[in-house]
Amino acid sequence: MLALVLFAAVVAACSSQEPAAPPTGPTSTGSEAPPSPTGSSGGGTSNPPDLADARIRLVPVAELEQPIAMAVRSGDRALYVAEKTGQVVALTPGSDPRVVLDLTDRVSLGSEQGLLGLAFSPDGRFLYVDFTDGNGDTNVSEFAFGDEGADPASERGVLFVDQPFSNHNGGELVFGPDGYLYVGLGDGGSAGDPMGNAQSLSTLLGKLLRISPRPSKGEPYAIPPDNPFVGRDGARPEIWAFGLRNPWRFSFDTATGDLWIGDVGQDAWEEVDVEPAGSDGGSNFGWDRLEGTHPFEGSPPPDAIPPVYEYAHGDGSCAVTGGYIYRGDRIPDLAGAYVFGDYCRGVLEAFVPRDGRATQARALGPRVDALASFGQDARGELYVLSLAGTVYRIAS
Repeated sequence: MLALVLFAAVVAACSSQEPAAPPTGPTSTGSEAPPSPTGSSGGGTSNPPDLADARIRLVPVAELEQPIAMAVRSGDRALYVAEKTGQVVALTPGSDPRVVLDLTDRVSLGSEQGLLGLAFSPDGRFLYVDFTDGNGDTNVSEFAFGDEGADPASERGVLFVDQPFSNHNGGELVFGPDGYLYVGLGDGGSAGDPMGNAQSLSTLLGKLLRISPRPSKGEPYAIPPDNPFVGRDGARPEIWAFGLRNPWRFSFDTATGDLWIGDVGQDAWEEVDVEPAGSDGGSNFGWDRLEGTHPFEGSPPPDAIPPVYEYAHGDGSCAVTGGYIYRGDRIPDLAGAYVFGDYCRGVLEAFVPRDGRATQARALGPRVDALASFGQDARGELYVLSLAGTVYRIAS
């Protein structure tokens, strides 16, 4: 899903375009370009941390209405938080929260619907948001952004995707180290991928997309020329990776460029996937033939990429909330570890990637109700967002 229970505990819980040239400008989602890679793809750094010594606590930062996603903007001190109900709020030290975009009259509010994701262009000039409209369909819109916030009159539709069911909408937006916009879409919903979307290259559902979001040659966005399915008959050229059930939250490691994906499972297994930096794309992560490494429906694809980490439902678990490789300075014992959680269980967890495997997996201690998302600031420090209302900073 997100699991069918996701959000409920809080609420009750294209056609082909011409290829695009790579964008120019800064390549990170924060105020600085990412450092050069320091470790092997998918394997973390050469000097992994010892998680046995890691101790963390949670520092409340703000109380908002169902905070669900966070982004930072180049050259800007604020943290920008999307509320599921439709507003984007700026959190600046020493100031009250300030609304910089209001879509409350535009979004649908089913359990897995709403304003679901946001990202700033690398140069900070544009804000992109992902939301479900009154019909429950996915919209990615662009707004010009300045000192006063988003300009509502500047809205430009970038991407529209019809949603056959109300759940599994994805919603994550992330600019990669390559400057392109990555968009996460679930398999269309219901349960068990009844339409076979995740393994079909003819639909955008059940995929990660990679686009250049600025207008090009009369189209609302452009296709990077090195996308893996450009020019392939019957395949959508926007697709970067497929075989995903609901890639609710994903992130790039700012040190290595590896792409980490928390893909929400069906009834039994949750998984964390990784695509190493330098990949040519086209990875098949297996759904709905596989749930994690376990057969689900039909024959497993021979090219399926297994998860780096999976865990069974139990102990209250229901839906993985993907996080980040920690690259901050304040918690040295966590440096290079992947920090994540589970929406229902709520316990912050971590493991150390090494040689394509998850090692030293352990619970870090603190628990967050309705753990919807993580965030990362420009210095690599991490935040946790609870749909119950609190935005926390992870501290030592």
